[in-house]
Amino acid sequence: MRATDRYAALNRRARHDYLIEDTVEAGLVLHGTEVKSLRQGGASIAEAYADEQCGELFLVNANIPEYKASAHFNHQPRRPRKLLLHRKQMNRLMGAVKREGVTIVPLALYFNERGRAKVELGLAHGKRKADRRQAERDRDWQRNKARLLRARDL
Repeated sequence: MRATDRYAALNRRARHDYLIEDTVEAGLVLHGTEVKSLRQGGASIAEAYADEQCGELFLVNANIPEYKASAHFNHQPRRPRKLLLHRKQMNRLMGAVKREGVTIVPLALYFNERGRAKVELGLAHGKRKADRRQAERDRDWQRNKARLLRARDL
């Protein structure tokens, strides 16, 4: 991610619950009111995942709330949204899901420099409870180590 990207939604929980192996940037097919609603914020990708349907990848269970200013041409908040990827990327992702049993999890939903909505997808393995505890111990140790080094320098 670059500093110029504007985040519409982040999935902070994904890096805690999953071990992210690889990331891919994908486009997203959106309706007009969805774009306006994303620019206002309030979207949620916490429970979302990517799934294959008819040889295409779709973002399932992402919540983009209805656009309040729209009269009657609004969208469904949790509809499946088509992901735009090169065929080679799509085959690699779907192959990994079938072979290795990984999950495709959205990490961030943002607008790039050209104003296009993009989603950052991660190939993820689920962490076990012990793995999460170990990651938490490592984070605590790094924090304490930095604190000790700062105190020593004073």
